[in-house]
Amino acid sequence: MTVAFYGAGMLGSAMVRAMLHRGVGVRVWNRTARRAQALEEAGAVACADPAETARGAELIHLCLSDDAAVDALLDAALPGIERSSPIVDHTTVLPQRVVEREARLTDAGYAFLHAPVFMGPPMALKATGVMLASGEATRFDRVRASLEAMCSDLRYAGPRPEDAAIFKLMGNAMILAVVGGLNDGLRIAEERGLTREQAYALFDFYDPSGQIKGRGKRMVQGDYDALWTIAMAHKDAALMQGAANHERLPVIDAMEALLREVADRGLGELDLGAVAAR
Repeated sequence: MTVAFYGAGMLGSAMVRAMLHRGVGVRVWNRTARRAQALEEAGAVACADPAETARGAELIHLCLSDDAAVDALLDAALPGIERSSPIVDHTTVLPQRVVEREARLTDAGYAFLHAPVFMGPPMALKATGVMLASGEATRFDRVRASLEAMCSDLRYAGPRPEDAAIFKLMGNAMILAVVGGLNDGLRIAEERGLTREQAYALFDFYDPSGQIKGRGKRMVQGDYDALWTIAMAHKDAALMQGAANHERLPVIDAMEALLREVADRGLGELDLGAVAAR
């Protein structure tokens, strides 16, 4: 198989190298040409023109920076893409734009799937990690084997073209929330005289993932019977701010404001999960 691969950043380059290792022929294009050229020593063919990159390719992969880059690339590449060659976009993008993009390409006779990933460059190089895919089921079936070779866990999110993008943003939101929470927790510890190493020992005996599997499930079900009330959580958020000498705690500061607002709506005696109440 020969594929056209657009995007030679850290993740895209790792995907390309993994394909080459599996014996796939890869024609690669990148806006900064030297990044594509750096893959030639691994066996890729670096191309200067997006349309020329696609000529003869049986499968098209995109791994770019954002929606604008995807749309600009497609405008430039489509004249060279055969309508029999599926287009698979791994870029993290806006779900609404995926819907628009899929409709536009379908109307023009192309087969498009969105397939974002939960993997960093080292995982992509080893073809491990999670890949999501959403779009028409027959299109997914056509490329399933190729996508399975790129990851250790391929998940079909369903026929709606935007659903993989939604799951990707949800996952990234959790990463941001966890890293932001870690930052705030370490700031509190440092303000109170603990080293970061001492503070990190908390996770030797406390596993915060239970919040997702326990409280998270109750939030989905709309079960707000109190285990830790909004009012008490708000009180504790204020204690965290005080313990940090009111240094900026981005996540806790935002949660303190949210908890105060929810309590002011008369929900203070419900469980913390009631922040999701509508």
